Amino acid sequence: MKIIISPAKKMKRDTDTLPYHGLPVFLNRAEQLKTYIRSLTYQEAKNLWKCNDRIAELNFERFAGMELEQNLTPALLAYEGIQYQYMAPAVFEDQSWEYVRNHLCILSGFYGVLKSFDGVVPYRLEMQARIQMGQYRNLYDYWGRDIFQEVYREADLVLNLASREYSRCLSEHLTLPDTFLTCRFGELKDGKVVEKGTQVKMARGEMVRFLAGNCVENKEEIKEFHGLGYQYAEEFSDKNTYVFLKQKRDD
Repeated sequence: MKIIISPAKKMKRDTDTLPYHGLPVFLNRAEQLKTYIRSLTYQEAKNLWKCNDRIAELNFERFAGMELEQNLTPALLAYEGIQYQYMAPAVFEDQSWEYVRNHLCILSGFYGVLKSFDGVVPYRLEMQARIQMGQYRNLYDYWGRDIFQEVYREADLVLNLASREYSRCLSEHLTLPDTFLTCRFGELKDGKVVEKGTQVKMARGEMVRFLAGNCVENKEEIKEFHGLGYQYAEEFSDKNTYVFLKQKRDD
């Protein structure tokens, strides 16, 4: 089983907590994207990133001096978004690190696919970015089937904890849908499952921590997740989607 998660926009450099092991499998493709972004003017890069001046200036400088094989941070420690805060990899025990080393894949608009210990540098490039790079008009075109093939190379089942923006890199290429299992986290409102962005990110991070802490290897064990007050809801689930509902607390 492989687990896919989204990256986070906010990143840091941490060369002290743990050493990185290995480089991203598509490093040469990332180098091509780096060259493309360096060719853009500041305004063109800002338009690509869809961000304010403070963030654009930071990342424009990052790309100007970027070296993809120096001062590297293990991928799982490089991202700082809500999902990663609730996952809390910095306090993982050895067995959890071994688990994510073998099972976790971080999808990336810049790197394609990352393993937990792959060495990375801070960057900004969302999968939905509209590049104008030769024949490619977006990153879905640029990556094509490569991300899909890499994740499934050693997997008979992929557990999807990624946003739609990133899971699309795999879901659009599926030939056997029952090998792709998506987890949804929500609340019940008027008989329907309602998902809230921040809550979902928190739950995805907690789920990864649960999977790693318990070394989960099969689909049935996933259903035992109870983090943040969620509980598996069989009546809203099917073989390709596991739904977890947040339980209301009794006052």
